[in-house]
Amino acid sequence: MSNATGKWDCVVKSPLGEQKSVMTVTDNGDGTWSGDNTGAMGGLTCDNGKFDGDNKITWTMDMKVPMPMLLECEATVDGDTITGGVKAGMFGTSPLSGTRVS
Repeated sequence: MSNATGKWDCVVKSPLGEQKSVMTVTDNGDGTWSGDNTGAMGGLTCDNGKFDGDNKITWTMDMKVPMPMLLECEATVDGDTITGGVKAGMFGTSPLSGTRVS
């Protein structure tokens, strides 16, 4: 099981301001993961989730609001913290950070 499995209180510092959410990572047992990311602007399914070793994860999210866009995400887990980035097309990559929910 990956160190990334579980629930995470996350913040993305996007061009629209700080976007807070709770992300759930569920290990599928085959090097992939599934989950969701729910915040004030609604929920998104985490698609194409992959583990890279015990501490790194990648995934995509198909955002519809405030505009349709594919978000490409990656993060690294260090104990109970997670850091990474969310690439939002022409808007570039916004930093992601968070802590594990107990």
